[in-house]
Amino acid sequence: QVQLVESGGGLVQAGGSLRLSCVASGRIFSNHAMGWFRQPPGKEREFVAAISWNAGNTYYTDSVRGRFTISRDNAKNTVNLQMNSLKPEDTAIYYCAAASGVGLSRTPGWYDYWGQGTQVTVSS
Repeated sequence: QVQLVESGGGLVQAGGSLRLSCVASGRIFSNHAMGWFRQPPGKEREFVAAISWNAGNTYYTDSVRGRFTISRDNAKNTVNLQMNSLKPEDTAIYYCAAASGVGLSRTPGWYDYWGQGTQVTVSS
């Protein structure tokens, strides 16, 4: 089992920045590909970014590429999402997820463990 706890969400004006963090506990964190997803109000959960177990590969959805950066620190069992140039359409609950597999995927079903989520609200 892997337990994931997100933090760092909040209210920010458009153009601002937030840094989300996800701390993992339980099974060996460094073996897992990690992802960030989000669920906007009234919409389905959607992929944001993913990172391989050794941080050698990253993958972003088009709408955040160039604005968001995913990173991880296996020594601290942490994965981060730096979000810059935030837009109102980035408003959502953001979830951290861990996959048992080593590959990267934008499909929620690929991920086995999920955090409880952290709210990000971007005002215009």
